[in-house]
Amino acid sequence: MKPSSLRILEGLRVLSGIVAYLVLVERKVLAFMQARLGPNRVGPWGLFQPLADGLKLLLKEDIVPAGADKFVFLIAPVSSVVAAFTVFAVIPYGPSSPLIITDLNVGLLFVVAVSSLGIYGIILGGWASNSHYPLLGSLRSAAQLVSYEIPAGMALVGVLLISNSLSLVEIVKAQEAGRFWNVFLQPVGFFIFLRNQPQPV
Repeated sequence: MKPSSLRILEGLRVLSGIVAYLVLVERKVLAFMQARLGPNRVGPWGLFQPLADGLKLLLKEDIVPAGADKFVFLIAPVSSVVAAFTVFAVIPYGPSSPLIITDLNVGLLFVVAVSSLGIYGIILGGWASNSHYPLLGSLRSAAQLVSYEIPAGMALVGVLLISNSLSLVEIVKAQEAGRFWNVFLQPVGFFIFLRNQPQPV
């Protein structure tokens, strides 16, 4: 079994690649829906477009508003990204242990708690800009995210009652041992959880 640090780096690399190519797929589908070609210049059929986008992002000039709190303004997006990636540390991807970074006995609680920390990045970004309109926009986004978290968290209670554990590995094992997936045992909870994921503001 690989050390935790290597598994964390491997997980970050895989997740970053998946996200990059899902964005490419989204751009291709949107281009098709609008009767356009979409990204097709970088590499064959535009397959290297995510690499070009990442390089462009790293080389772009960082613009900070004149009256902004520079440290908080720069740390705000980092905190949201770290919270989003940290959640994946406890999510099992398969039956073998190398496909999970760590198995916490309170894994589901960890996912709910850490994913809630992403809201702070939005609030800090609006506050640090030292302008009223970004602050109002960030508060609106934060209120929307909090209002979505409550029903989504309540929808998870049904899964906890069925599997009798907060560990995501144990939840997967309980689902494997049962006759039906949890989605068929808790269709209302699944619909509420799926429907209450945050939409773009």
